[in-house]
Amino acid sequence: MTDQTIQQSVEPTSIQITQLEEKLNLRKQLQDITNRINAAQNLKQILVDLRDDVLNLFDAHSITIYVTNRKKNEIYSMFLAGSELKQIRLQINNKSIAGYVANNKKAANISDAYRDEELKKIDKELNFDSSWDKKSGFRTTQVLAVPIQHENNIMGVVQILNKESGGQFTSEDQGFLEEIADVLGIAFINQERISKKRRTRFSCLISHGIIKEEDLEKAIEEAQKNRQTTEDYLMKEMKVSKEAIGNSLEEFYNCRFIQFSDKQPVPFELIKNLKEEYLRRELWVPLEKKDGKIRIIIDDPNNIIKRDMIENLLNARNVDYDVALYEDIIKYINHFYQTGGGDTSISDIIGKMDIDVDEFEEADEYSESDSIIMQLVNRVINDAYNRNASDIHIEPNVAKKNVEVRYRVDGALMIYQSVPFSYRSAMVSRIKIMSNLDITERRIPQDGKIKFRRPRGDEIELRVATIPTQGGIEDVVMRILAKGETMPLEDMGISKRNYECMVDILAKPYGMVLVVGPTGSGKTTTLHAALHHINTPDTKIWTAEDPVEITQYGLRQVQINPKIGFDFAAAMRAFLRADPDVIMVGEMRDYETAKTGVEASLTGHLVFSTLHTNSAPETIVRLLDMGIDPLNFADSLLGILAQRLVRTLCKSCKEEYHPTKEEYDELAHSYGEEQFAKLNIPYTDNLKLLRAKGCAKCENTGYKGRMGIHELIVATDEIKRLIQQHASVEQLRDEAMTEGMTTLLQDGIDKCLKGYTDFSQVRRVCIK
Repeated sequence: MTDQTIQQSVEPTSIQITQLEEKLNLRKQLQDITNRINAAQNLKQILVDLRDDVLNLFDAHSITIYVTNRKKNEIYSMFLAGSELKQIRLQINNKSIAGYVANNKKAANISDAYRDEELKKIDKELNFDSSWDKKSGFRTTQVLAVPIQHENNIMGVVQILNKESGGQFTSEDQGFLEEIADVLGIAFINQERISKKRRTRFSCLISHGIIKEEDLEKAIEEAQKNRQTTEDYLMKEMKVSKEAIGNSLEEFYNCRFIQFSDKQPVPFELIKNLKEEYLRRELWVPLEKKDGKIRIIIDDPNNIIKRDMIENLLNARNVDYDVALYEDIIKYINHFYQTGGGDTSISDIIGKMDIDVDEFEEADEYSESDSIIMQLVNRVINDAYNRNASDIHIEPNVAKKNVEVRYRVDGALMIYQSVPFSYRSAMVSRIKIMSNLDITERRIPQDGKIKFRRPRGDEIELRVATIPTQGGIEDVVMRILAKGETMPLEDMGISKRNYECMVDILAKPYGMVLVVGPTGSGKTTTLHAALHHINTPDTKIWTAEDPVEITQYGLRQVQINPKIGFDFAAAMRAFLRADPDVIMVGEMRDYETAKTGVEASLTGHLVFSTLHTNSAPETIVRLLDMGIDPLNFADSLLGILAQRLVRTLCKSCKEEYHPTKEEYDELAHSYGEEQFAKLNIPYTDNLKLLRAKGCAKCENTGYKGRMGIHELIVATDEIKRLIQQHASVEQLRDEAMTEGMTTLLQDGIDKCLKGYTDFSQVRRVCIK
């Protein structure tokens, strides 16, 4: 080999030289970007000044930087929409790409975000939320996301989308982005340290790049000139969102940020000795007293002098302080003292009452107080309807010297209002007059009904019960019989197994189907969903109800009237002469109704009804104990669905958390160790459940709405054999579970694991 040949073999080609130059250029660009990140004052500066350079480096379409909020277990992004900085919030879990990266501290390099099989290879829970694409018209394809960490602590996520030249982001791209993420992690820590040294109410706004330091200085100066709050100036003039200000205040004061809600009950007992002008001047107001603890909203929870003054005024030491904006504190004061104008509110009505009347002296029922009482009762009923309450409780309290009004909302009682004790009899008398009861009779319980026309013109019906209580007074409970809409069976929250079995049962031409549970457990709603499933033009359906709560086209619905002898049994006998295909009876209250129902189901009719029993197996034993023939009952039965309603977690504020081993073991033990093992949900560091938090949308309860939990016994040959043998509840339950039945408790735990509710709510409504 000649010297010339050797020289040619070691000299780089022009292509290699070009590639080397490109790599050096990329490395130079990367170094320039990291240097400028270190020099940046905040996140917004990084996004504004470096966005184009970062996108050019990676040949990418867009970049998003997410920052961790450890308290809320979420990441939120600051992204540029034109020149405006906006936010996206994601939970730290495996259900989104950025959330997965933060949760697992692993990079994700995806060639097509819409390719579900590619996402499931990374994690079975991983999904891509395409809602942003639909809003913007942009189509996400390639995604490269890496964690921002410092000393193994997750600080955030940096994510780039869509390689402009096509194809997946390369391993070199990933390496470069990881280097940028490392520098961002150090920058985040440095900014955190600086902000802690000079921390203010609005430090969070500056550190997150929502405003600059000079912007805040200007806002403070201009707000003082214009005699307005800094928060007001930031929102109106600098377009900072109320949510961002609230987050900053929460972080600074380490408490909750409370916004105004007109559904907050007036804390009459707490404000009765507080002057409105004083609260306006001092900028605080009590919200409620719960479990012996008073909750206060205040403009500055760190003001020790003001806190001492509040606790001395209220003669209380067990006090929680939350922060609120000036405008929201004033709105609450207006709401409680009704000085903001508008329609007559409950606080306005109570404000007109003579509170100075002696506690045990009766207010004159038929003088000037009469119109006030009418307004009060009307407002109580109307507000209950507006809040979706099912029941209203009027409870004179001798010990507390007041009349407590409570609503049952989503199955739980909540205090609505406190009325002066001297108006107890006037209030009860007014309700008796409205429901045509004897106002002079206070020794025995009375039942009645009210037809109430709301201000909008629509009419609602209330079932009224008065009960004499200790001290010569009366309690009143009113149930709102609101007209409901039919829900499709598939929207009832029934598990896959139960839904498929129900559909099979409803396809049968004759037999008996029972829905069981306590009062208010949604039995009527479920029955109407089942009827809706089979409601076709070629089917004749008769229903006997008390009252008719849900109207449905195609059904012939009858209201029973026991006072004239037209009860459920009489209605069923009439239906059998009216060419029915399907009969629904509101309740099997006695032997005659149950016997007629069984006979009807054996003569070619599909019969639906309800019972007040605790479980599906107990229903069988209850009917046999009534005297129903076991052979006929076994032949007629198709299935029994037991149900309860549990409160669901508020979708706006529910939060993920990692359960303790004790919580996990309690769930497994309650479910049944052997059956729980089949669910294949081991206890790991990545196990997440959801829990209640509380926000304005759920009135700070953490819960909004209800859903059903169910257990369904299907009348198989073996179940029918056990019925004929008069088997025990335990034998029936064991056989049903062997055949695939999940108990109420098991179905409730399933819904906990899926994030619909929590175990505390399941335990409220069922035992097994």
